[in-house]
Amino acid sequence: MAASRGEFSSRFGFIMAAAGSAVGLGNIWGFPTQAASNGGAAFLLVYLVLAFSLAYPALMAELIIGRHAHANAVNALRLISNSGPVRTIGATTGVIGFIVASLILSFYAIVAGWMIAHFLASGAELLSLDGASQWLTEFGFGRNILFMVLFMALTIGIISEGVTAGIERWSARLMPLLLITLLALVLYVLTLDGAMDGLKVYLLPDFERALSPTLIISALGAAFFSLSLGVGTMLIYGSYINDNENLPVVGGLVTLVDICIAVVAGFLVLPAMYVAVFNGVEIFAADGALISGDTLIFTVLPELFTTMGMAGVVVSLVFFFLMSIAALTSSISMLEVPVAYTIEEHGLGRKKAVLLIGAAITLVSTVILMNFGQLFGLVISITTQYSQPLLGFMFCIFAGWVWHRDNLLQELRKGNPDAENTLFWKIWPWYVRVVCPVIILAIFAQTLFG
Repeated sequence: MAASRGEFSSRFGFIMAAAGSAVGLGNIWGFPTQAASNGGAAFLLVYLVLAFSLAYPALMAELIIGRHAHANAVNALRLISNSGPVRTIGATTGVIGFIVASLILSFYAIVAGWMIAHFLASGAELLSLDGASQWLTEFGFGRNILFMVLFMALTIGIISEGVTAGIERWSARLMPLLLITLLALVLYVLTLDGAMDGLKVYLLPDFERALSPTLIISALGAAFFSLSLGVGTMLIYGSYINDNENLPVVGGLVTLVDICIAVVAGFLVLPAMYVAVFNGVEIFAADGALISGDTLIFTVLPELFTTMGMAGVVVSLVFFFLMSIAALTSSISMLEVPVAYTIEEHGLGRKKAVLLIGAAITLVSTVILMNFGQLFGLVISITTQYSQPLLGFMFCIFAGWVWHRDNLLQELRKGNPDAENTLFWKIWPWYVRVVCPVIILAIFAQTLFG
């Protein structure tokens, strides 16, 4: 069954694909920006704790269920359910998951289009095409829809090629390129005046601020969003893993790669902000709050690049190229969630399913652009702050309470015959059963009721 659906051909291919899904704008744009808005090192500290204590166990729940079922989230949750009502709840959770994944991609494609536009604007500036550069960087419906459609076309093209020839092949190419580009930018920015001030903010925590409920909620959202949790993405990727793989090991490697890239991105963005301050660019309001945190990457950083002369144009070109790659490695996994469901539930061919669903998501993105002020922030809040943690909670419930413990152990033994004697088995089953759901619900209640 797994072979007919497609399967990752190697551990490296899976790690690159899963890490590519996890590593996106949430790591390189969202995480550093939220760190800057929430006390720098204090946010980093809480993020690291939550990523390892909540995001990794939730990731493992999705991977194990997916590998066991070798199916989309709807069928996978049905398969491990032990009664009719529970199967209905599982199927509903899976359906909501692919709807949320589609909605995330609908706003993600818009932001990714901006990245491509800014990348091309830097190229136009190098060629002294000032008019083109200005059009590419100005917020406008024509520019926004053009590059959103271009980004969706790239995503559709990769997904239509399938698991091995599409997802795995392109992830294995793009992820090393992303990492090399990121490290090169970090090393360059750290040589600039003002960078050390940003580094201090990033690395010296205010422990009192680390206990702020607002900061904890933001850090939880960042951890779930950056690891693509709660929408079935990792479940789908898990369903394409070979039965011989040791899941706790490969899941740990994916988590580690994701967290490392988010942390390294902080070494780029926070020092760059203080380089901007050194060069006279205002990034903080009178009360110390960050100006335009959500649009920091399109306001403060371009101003910084401008102060650097021709070198700034080159840095801008490389930076937005990096952001475009990061966006693409994530978008392909988001589109795969509804595509896998459609292929398996309705028997459509892959290319037809990809085109139909890609077109539908493009249409939703267009509606958001036509009502940008009302819908853009709303869709982001509904999907990332509310839906992802709740769906992550449901996956933990199914892995911890619904799925029979013996069957779960049998799944883990496929990649490690001695699984019951490992530290993972001694901790994870009760942890995902009790600790993860309680903490997720407690933080979610804080989100709702303050």
